Amino acid sequence: MAAAQSLSNPSSTTSLISQSRNQSKPTSPPSFLKPHCLQSPWLGFKISFQPSKTTRYLPNHRPITATISLSLPTSKTDRVASAGKVPKWSRRAIKSFAMAELEARKLKYPTTGTESLLMGILIEGINLAAKFLRANGITLFKVRDETVKLLGKGDMFFFSPEHPPLTEDAQRALDWAVDEKLKSGGDGEITTTHLLLGIWSEVESPGHKILAALGFNDAKSKELTSMSSEPESVDG
Repeated sequence: MAAAQSLSNPSSTTSLISQSRNQSKPTSPPSFLKPHCLQSPWLGFKISFQPSKTTRYLPNHRPITATISLSLPTSKTDRVASAGKVPKWSRRAIKSFAMAELEARKLKYPTTGTESLLMGILIEGINLAAKFLRANGITLFKVRDETVKLLGKGDMFFFSPEHPPLTEDAQRALDWAVDEKLKSGGDGEITTTHLLLGIWSEVESPGHKILAALGFNDAKSKELTSMSSEPESVDG
C-alpha cells in the first residue's frame, strides 16, 4: 500500500531518486588525508604537509650490487697497447685502492693522495707490502698519526665525495706501478708492492714523507723489490 502511494506521488519518487544519487557520490577523504598547512609568526615561513603516496612492492626487484674496479691510467694507454698485453691489478691491490678511498673519506679529505694509498695497503693487511711494512715497525696507526700531523684534520662538517679523485702525485704513483710492470714483462699482475714502490718514487708526496719519517729508506725499498721477485711471494 505504501509502495503504491509512493509510486502514485511524483514528488516522493523524485526525492527517493535524489537520495540514491547522493548516496552513490564518492565521499570526501578524511581530514587526516587532506593537505595541511602550518604557519607560524615565529618561524617566518609556511610549511605544507601532503599525504604520502603508497608505492607498490616490486617482487622481481633485483638487489643493487657494487663492483670495484681500478682502471689503468689514461696517460699510459699508448704504452700499454704497444706492449701487446694489458697488465691487470691483483685483487689485493684493487682492495687496497678501495680502502684508500674509504680512508680518505673517513679523514674527510677531498682527494685520495699517496698517504691514503699507503693506508689502504695497510688496511688490506694480508698483502706482501703490508707484511713488510709491519715487520719494519710501520703500522696503520702510525701512518694515520703522521698523516694528521702532516696534512691536518679535515673539516668535521665537510662531506667527501663517494670516490675522492686522485691527487697528481697519487696518479703518478699508479703510473709508475704500471710502467714497472710493463718493464718487467711476464704474465703477472700489478701488485701492492708495485703500488708501495710507486708511492716511494714520489719524493715530494705526503706518502713518501710519511714512510721516511717512520724509517723506510732506499735500502728497504730494494729489499722489498728482491722479496717480491721470489716465486713464493705471490701477491694475489
